[in-house]
Amino acid sequence: MTTDRKQEQREEARAEDPASGPLTTDQGVAVDHTDDSLAAGERGPTLMEDFHFREKLTHFDHERIPERVVHARGAGAYGYFEPYESCAEFTRAAFLQDPSVRTPVFVRFSTVQGPKGSADTVRDVRGFATKFYTSEGNYDLVGNNFPVFFIQDGIKFPDFVHAVKPEPDTDMPTGASAHDTLWDFVSLQPETLHAIMWLMSDRAIPRSYRMMQGFGVHTFRFVNEAGRGTFVKFHWKPKLGAHSLVWDEAQECQGRDPDFNRRDLWDAIEAGEYPEWELGVQLVPEEDEFAFDFDLLDATKIIPEEQVPVRPIGRMVLNRNPDNFFAETEQVAFHTANVVPGIDFTNDPLLQARNFSYLDTQLIRLGGPNFTQIPVNRPIAPVRTNQRDGYHQSRIHRGTNYSENSLGAGCPAVSGADGHAYTHYAERVDGAKIRRRSPSFQDHYSQAALFWHSMADWEKEHIVSAFRFELGKVNALAVRARTVEELTHVNTELAQEVARGVGVPVPDGGQEPGPHKSASPALSLEALPGDGSIRTRQIAVLVTDGVDAAQVTSVREALAAEGAIVEAIAPTDGEVTGADGEKYQVDRALPTVAAVLYDAVLVPGGPVGTPAVAQDPDAVRFVRDAYRHGKPVGALGSGVGVLTPVVPDGVRVSAQTGSVVADQGVVTDPAPGAAGEEFVREFTRAVAAHRHWDRPQVRI
Repeated sequence: MTTDRKQEQREEARAEDPASGPLTTDQGVAVDHTDDSLAAGERGPTLMEDFHFREKLTHFDHERIPERVVHARGAGAYGYFEPYESCAEFTRAAFLQDPSVRTPVFVRFSTVQGPKGSADTVRDVRGFATKFYTSEGNYDLVGNNFPVFFIQDGIKFPDFVHAVKPEPDTDMPTGASAHDTLWDFVSLQPETLHAIMWLMSDRAIPRSYRMMQGFGVHTFRFVNEAGRGTFVKFHWKPKLGAHSLVWDEAQECQGRDPDFNRRDLWDAIEAGEYPEWELGVQLVPEEDEFAFDFDLLDATKIIPEEQVPVRPIGRMVLNRNPDNFFAETEQVAFHTANVVPGIDFTNDPLLQARNFSYLDTQLIRLGGPNFTQIPVNRPIAPVRTNQRDGYHQSRIHRGTNYSENSLGAGCPAVSGADGHAYTHYAERVDGAKIRRRSPSFQDHYSQAALFWHSMADWEKEHIVSAFRFELGKVNALAVRARTVEELTHVNTELAQEVARGVGVPVPDGGQEPGPHKSASPALSLEALPGDGSIRTRQIAVLVTDGVDAAQVTSVREALAAEGAIVEAIAPTDGEVTGADGEKYQVDRALPTVAAVLYDAVLVPGGPVGTPAVAQDPDAVRFVRDAYRHGKPVGALGSGVGVLTPVVPDGVRVSAQTGSVVADQGVVTDPAPGAAGEEFVREFTRAVAAHRHWDRPQVRI
């Protein structure tokens, strides 16, 4: 979206918004001055009769509401969902029936552990919550970017959150899981290990919310018109593929741009590059409930896609940013129990707890029972209840407020036998009242091992490094050792490599679980490359005075035509003078950015490739960091020279003019002048691949 169009929209909004008129008090009284308090003389005391001062300050004093206990830091957007075809075969949910009907949605992404002021790129689970404003009422699919959770029973949720939150005596660390209390909890609770494996993988540091999977976590139940139930697990698959940061750049992003993921989402939508996900489901007939070697009600388990494929049923597009962060993103309230006819629960003990906890939390966070009247929470379906009064009631009710009644003509009346009302799935439940977990919940290691065996070699290396970093921050050596001992039940090699890095005895082997030694390829990030495009990929082009401007212009236009966002980076802001004497606008100054903020780097011809500039530490570091993080690196003309001190001998670099060489994500062409079609094609292919992990390490 252009700057001019943005300005036009702002002016249109002001024309329609009552706030565009004169300033008033909350009572509508016009105010002629708001910069000075009413006082007795120029230097006298402030007078209590200054009602404008008191109202303004009182409102300010109460502007903040309690932040969420978890998922405090988030970003949101509006959009729509549309099914591919009718899903009437397995659910009566109205929004899953007609491909021509678009259901409005609001989605909130978030980190979990940290407060609102923490950074986006911490190692953490990410929330992925979707509110569907359906014709039958609001449906909330409250999920995460992991398909499993850390505990099996909701009664353990306070313990887990207390353990992962900052240490109670120091209130540190902020937004991080690398500390004693979490790992003490993990080492004593084997059920956490599967989710911990996800947490130690690159899934915990997504490149973008737009490049992140989402999962419903629990096993839910679809119910069709005939009352037949089908177990279901929900999957969100991003159109752009699932891509992640690496830990080193995630940490630098926290300093360079703590809003890295939030900014990315906002900017993409503002630019008209609307994020898109496909909704898929795993469906299990009720008669197959016990057909697996794990319990479907266990939230620490997945159904491997090789056993039950994911069936695509629709797509979601986010196409509008909120107008006000507080009113919408902050006040939106999700609840796992917000379901519509055709979607029901199972007896998952963690899900049952969430069905209680979410509503209980909203009541205190949003100030009372009427938070559903906040616009972002308000259903598009008619609301008719006998619930009245309470904090922040905005509706003016008339008539009776009880049921049954005759004085109000019997209204609102319950629905008849027309099939439109929500009816709970009829399921026989009996048993003694006990505090005991089912034996079918007791296997805590097999799926953690499955995850490990499903990873590519580079993913395994990153997981080992993550464990070493996290446990290296743990002061209690006994906790480190106990955690390593637990890892021996997942994989001996993993446990031994972690032990060598954290200074505890290296364990012997022989404790791994027997089942699930085979891999599930769908669990690896390599299985989620995306649509093959480079849309919205951020590409940095290093420029300086004397640069081959024609070369830069040609390659920039070619990459922009493919949907990439190309920025010219120079030693200083402003303009550079090209080799032809023309001025070339700089987008950002080198000291204000870093390679971690970009998906690829391109070095054009001109002085940037001469020996003197090739030794410039900032330029060399920029290219080196992009290379060592597995990102595509391209060079044109004399720009090929800047790669010499960085790229190792195991990577081929073109030395012949007019000869394009693409090797392991490094694309070079020493020819001067405009970039050729072959170079653009090969560089685009390298960027679309996102990362190139198998190439040799940098020299410096």
